[in-house]
Amino acid sequence: MYAIISFIPIIVTVVLMVGFNWPAKRALPLAWVLACIIAVTVWKMPVFSTDGTSAVANTISGFLGAFEVLVIIFGAILIMNTLSQSGAMAAINGMFKSITPDARLQAIIIGFIFGAFIEGAAGFGTPAALAGPLLISVGFPPLCAAMVALIFNSVPVCFGAVGTPTNAAFTTVSESVEKLGGNLDEWKAALTLWSALPMAVGAAFILFIGVGFVCKFYGKDKKFSDVFPVVPYILFVTVVFDFFYLMIAAFIGPELVSLLAAMITLFIVLFTTKKGFLVPKEVWTFDKKETWDSTWLSTTKVPEPKQSDMNLVKAWTPYVLIAAILVVTRVVQKFDPDPKNNPGWATMLKEVILVGTGKHEAGQGLILGMDWNYAIFWSPGVVFILVALITIVLHGMNGDNVKTAWKAAFKQVSGAAIALLFGVAMVRIFSNTAMPADRIPASALQALGEKPYNMLFAMAKGLADVAGSAYLVFAPFIGVLGAYMSGSNTVSNTLFSSLQFTTAGIVGLPYVLIVALQNNGGAIGNMVCVNNVVSACATTGTNGNEGRIIRANIIPCAVFCIIVVIVMAVAILLGQNPAAL
Repeated sequence: MYAIISFIPIIVTVVLMVGFNWPAKRALPLAWVLACIIAVTVWKMPVFSTDGTSAVANTISGFLGAFEVLVIIFGAILIMNTLSQSGAMAAINGMFKSITPDARLQAIIIGFIFGAFIEGAAGFGTPAALAGPLLISVGFPPLCAAMVALIFNSVPVCFGAVGTPTNAAFTTVSESVEKLGGNLDEWKAALTLWSALPMAVGAAFILFIGVGFVCKFYGKDKKFSDVFPVVPYILFVTVVFDFFYLMIAAFIGPELVSLLAAMITLFIVLFTTKKGFLVPKEVWTFDKKETWDSTWLSTTKVPEPKQSDMNLVKAWTPYVLIAAILVVTRVVQKFDPDPKNNPGWATMLKEVILVGTGKHEAGQGLILGMDWNYAIFWSPGVVFILVALITIVLHGMNGDNVKTAWKAAFKQVSGAAIALLFGVAMVRIFSNTAMPADRIPASALQALGEKPYNMLFAMAKGLADVAGSAYLVFAPFIGVLGAYMSGSNTVSNTLFSSLQFTTAGIVGLPYVLIVALQNNGGAIGNMVCVNNVVSACATTGTNGNEGRIIRANIIPCAVFCIIVVIVMAVAILLGQNPAAL
């Protein structure tokens, strides 16, 4: 009974967003209200207190935690808008047009590699918004451009917007990890690596499927088999991308996995393709435009990418600066020989927290008994904002362009702000309710151990009773559902990472692997989530085809979920339990 009651806010969210097309910014505040009502009336959480246990304290704490994520989102979008206004993005776009006339290779270079770079840099729908129109400009049917940009925007999404989804998943479960005696740095490193491994395995499959769909649905002969001549090229791109993707995940951290791996892969593949390495002898292109089905065409005018005379070195410099700053600080900090007794400068940056916050005894924090520790100089968002300011001077931008970039960034981040603020606050309410011992159901006592019987545990116990050890199969699909509902892997991880973590503990599955599957599922769900599909159709001028794209993309979405489940099942069979708690 308590599991059903606890699920009410989630069920209402799903019904409103999926059934009634409510946006997350409307549905999640209502879900938070319901969570508060249930917490106060059923779990007897105090509305207001100064010991850190109240609904008000947890809501404020959730808002502040969401603010940290929003700074990163704002910074990522700001640098993207700044480069668009300065002409740098147009210069970067221009370098693709003379590489190869083969549409299959163009799909890989622009849709996958460049899309992965944009995902790593900004996330939140920008890959399809940039890669889609660029594919149209090199000759793709608009509907095909939207479809392939969405399919390929999956592998890099765990680490989109400088690692925001993975960091959001970690932040959501970090309190639970700490309570179970885990080392936070070790746990985050394990989550990063195990989020990357299944996606790296799936990369070749999703490239094969994506290019095959282009050939089958939009080719002259409508043959999926036209993908086979490109298989050696796909394998080469996958090996190059996966090498850097996994190395960065293992040795640097989540912030640069997609951004840096895609940037390096892009220059390597552009060079080798220009030289003809593994390029099929027979060029594959689309049939003449006059023969295209009318449903493939834009229903609204799509502007051509504007031209720029900015040189490529100057255009890429802001991203090189971002990568350099993040690599130096993360690598130096990670290999600091004595971070506690004699910390290096990078570790000291991490220890600088916002004035007025700090570590206190339980119930003694400054925010109604709770702490908020924001390492302001460690935030990738601050790095983005700093580089955006440098870019104004570097690219000689005028005041109007700067104003447009900043105004657009504030507007774009406002859409995610409400959803994240109330989503994180709701999860804090779920996690910090604690039912008195004399009211805990007997059926939950054995699984409970020393943990509090909170709303999150009640939901997890309900899922565990239904799925049992087969829960491994369900984990990524819960992530897909979160992304489909909210349009964001970050929001999906915010909503469901704690639930997945708690369920893993009850059914006896490795915590890291299940939370990583949540992260994977949220990333894979990007190819079918309503927000991204609507955005892709809008930027390619194919409005009205959203349902058609979702129906086509369900196939690669399901296949990718099965792949990541198989990878994790093999890992478990081999005895893997990283950062065990």
